[in-house]
Amino acid sequence: MALLGPIGVEPRGTDLVAVCFNAMASPCEVLLRASHLSVARELGECAAAEAWRIEEKYSRYRADSVISHLHAHRGVPIEVDEETASLLDFAQRCHRISDGMFDITSGVLRRAWTFDGSDQLPKPDAVAALLPYIGFEKLRWQSPTIELPAGMELDLGGIGKEYAVDRAYELLSKKAPGPFLVNFGGDLRASGPPPNGFWQVGIEKPGHERDACMILHLEHGALATSGDSRRFLLRDGVRYGHVLNPKTGWPVLHAPRSVTVAASSCTEAGMLSTLAILQGAKAREFLNEQAVRHWVLE
Repeated sequence: MALLGPIGVEPRGTDLVAVCFNAMASPCEVLLRASHLSVARELGECAAAEAWRIEEKYSRYRADSVISHLHAHRGVPIEVDEETASLLDFAQRCHRISDGMFDITSGVLRRAWTFDGSDQLPKPDAVAALLPYIGFEKLRWQSPTIELPAGMELDLGGIGKEYAVDRAYELLSKKAPGPFLVNFGGDLRASGPPPNGFWQVGIEKPGHERDACMILHLEHGALATSGDSRRFLLRDGVRYGHVLNPKTGWPVLHAPRSVTVAASSCTEAGMLSTLAILQGAKAREFLNEQAVRHWVLE
C-alpha cells in the first residue's frame, strides 16, 4: 500500500482510536473501536490510501490526473474507465434534477473569482466572457466516451470528497471489527453507534468563533455540509458566497450560510446540501420537499 503522506494514530477517550491524515485539502480522520493501535493504523491506512488515490486520479492540479488528460485532449473523443463514467453519470443526473444549477463545468469561473474575504468583485465583462464555456449539456457525453469542447473544463471537486468518504466506508465495512466513522473535512459516514451510544459531530456556526459549534448526535448514516463560512467576498454590506450560479456566473444570493443534510450515503447528503444552497432563499423549502433531516444555519 503506497502512502502519500503522514498518518497519526491516537487514543480518543477510553474506547476509541483516531487515525488522522490530510487529503483533498482537508483534515481527515477515521474513528474506530480497536483494541490495538496497530490494528487501527492498518485500517486507517486503508482509508487514507483510498482518499489519496481518488485525489490523485481526479485532481485538476495534477498533470497525470484523469481530469488533466481530458483537458489536454479537448475536441477528441476519449473513452474513460468505469469509475470515471459512473461519476460523470452522477454529475449529469445532478445537472438534470437541479435544472442546470449543479454543473461540473462551472469551475472555469475561478478565473474571475477569488474568495478571500476582501471586497474585490470581478468585472461583469470578465464573468460574462466565461459563460459560453459552462454547461454540462455542451459536453459530448455518451458513456463511456466524452468529448470536451474547446475552452471547457471539468471539476469534480463538488462530489469528489463525499465520494471518497463512501469509498473508504465501503472498504472499511469489509475489514473493521466494530463500528467506525469516516470523517473527511466534515463530510462523514458512520457504520453504527460507538460504545457510548452515538457519535458527537460538531457543525461550525457561521459568524462565530471557529470553535463555536452546533453538536449533533449520529448513530449511523452520513452527514454532509455545504456553506460559505470561510470563502466569501464582502462589498457594500452584501456578502458574496463562493457557491456560484452557473447560469449567471455570480454568487447565489440570500442562501443560508450553512446547510447540513443527513442521508444514507455521503454522496447523497453532499448532493442535497449543495442543491439546497443553490436554491438561495428557497433552501429550506427545497429540503422540506426532499423529506430529509437537515440543519440550516443563517
